[in-house]
Amino acid sequence: MRSIGEMGRDSGLGVSALRFYDRAGVLVPAWVDPVTGYRWYAPEQFGEARLLARLRRSGMPLADIRLVLAGWAGGDTGLVPRLLDAHLRRLERGLADARDEFSTVRALLGHKETPMTTATARLTVPGTEIAAALDTVRFAAGTDPELPVLGGVHFDIEGDALHLVATDRYRMAVARTSTTGHGGGRVQVTVPTPLVDAMRALLTDAAPARLTVAGGKVELETQGRQVAGQSLDEEFPDYRRLTRLPEGRRLTLDVPALRQALGEQDAEVCVLVLTDTVTVGDDDSTGDRVGVNPAFLLEALAAADELLLEYAGPKAPLVLLRPADEDAFSLLMPVALDA
Repeated sequence: MRSIGEMGRDSGLGVSALRFYDRAGVLVPAWVDPVTGYRWYAPEQFGEARLLARLRRSGMPLADIRLVLAGWAGGDTGLVPRLLDAHLRRLERGLADARDEFSTVRALLGHKETPMTTATARLTVPGTEIAAALDTVRFAAGTDPELPVLGGVHFDIEGDALHLVATDRYRMAVARTSTTGHGGGRVQVTVPTPLVDAMRALLTDAAPARLTVAGGKVELETQGRQVAGQSLDEEFPDYRRLTRLPEGRRLTLDVPALRQALGEQDAEVCVLVLTDTVTVGDDDSTGDRVGVNPAFLLEALAAADELLLEYAGPKAPLVLLRPADEDAFSLLMPVALDA
């Protein structure tokens, strides 16, 4: 007999998927411990689990998966190939439709003008404040070479405020700090991460830091030391649009306990259980269940020892914010759970 953990590891399905397929009646364990509820699988179920994992990775609908497994178990040599061929045709049609739609989007994009960065801004920021803001957002900067515009921190200067933003599509972090000396309109520039890190290295105390943006050049100077470089050419996404989210319920996080629980996770996805508190649970826990990347959440929890979590639904981003400073927050996209 294999435990659910062993079956998940050996078959490639994962524990969460095995629980889902048990509830769906697709792959029911051979024995469930009546006291603990722990699932155990017979040796002959391993082949079906491996087949199920392959069908799942192909994106086959659950109804067809049921038929494939039934045909496989019954020795029907005709049904299984027909179902596979039908699913492959659906995938090919879907890919053709996607190519057509993307071609249209690219054509529309070609007619969309991208404004060049020509504005100039000169402002002063307390060194500790801009250092804290950089620390708040830096973890969320992207590393995908296919999306170079996300490989930096976006500086958004308007009035007496400087907003710093970073995102890799799966999470976003935003921070705000007050400035002096900028009397012009809104100026935006995206600073590549190597230059961001060089800036952060200069900010060792509370001495004022002077930030200059002139066209595509960005410079930070403090106490006679300076770093400068070119901004990223492409336009950063409209982060304000991305942060307009439905209001949700707020829960106070026990940050140290949550960090410890997440540190004990070795899976790519863990389940947060939301009741009156937020804990790390499993797919059988009661309460609202949200899948998250534990490594991403741990990085977001490094922002402070006191945080609130705002939850607006299973498909809305999770919002982590400080009780005393709601201008500094991070968004984390949930990971789909089998349900």
